[in-house]
Amino acid sequence: MARIEPEDVGLDNLTPKPGTRKDRKRVGRGHGSGMGKTSGRGHKGQGARAGAKRNVAREGGQNPIHMRMRKLRGPNKKMSMPFERFRTHTQPVNVSSLEERFEAGAEVTPETLREAGLATRKHPVKILGKGELSKKLTVRAHAFSKTAREKIEAAGGTAEALD
Repeated sequence: MARIEPEDVGLDNLTPKPGTRKDRKRVGRGHGSGMGKTSGRGHKGQGARAGAKRNVAREGGQNPIHMRMRKLRGPNKKMSMPFERFRTHTQPVNVSSLEERFEAGAEVTPETLREAGLATRKHPVKILGKGELSKKLTVRAHAFSKTAREKIEAAGGTAEALD
């Protein structure tokens, strides 16, 4: 095989690698093609008609798969039924982020978190305990994890829950 020099490569001589492309199936082109006469559609029936579409969900009298599968319900299975009224919406903010973005003695509220670029969505804010906190902060949020509350109070700060 002849080696193509870099200056010889252009849009006019690029070709796909041999064996990566397949010719399309040409139906209705005679007996010898293997796809002649009925062109792979069989004899009569809905599938043979023009405009026929197959609905994947229909199983022809058999109980459909979405009805055969078990339903995962319950208070600890919120992700198994992803409907909006079952899902809880909170914005997580870690203690490590508070350490980075706020000075000692600062008051942390959802508004100040939004200004700092931490809680930008319009959902309740929950403070989580990932990371360490060494500054005394007054944190007001909608919810706190147990470890977050412990770390804030251990640093000399206060954790106040909003309604």
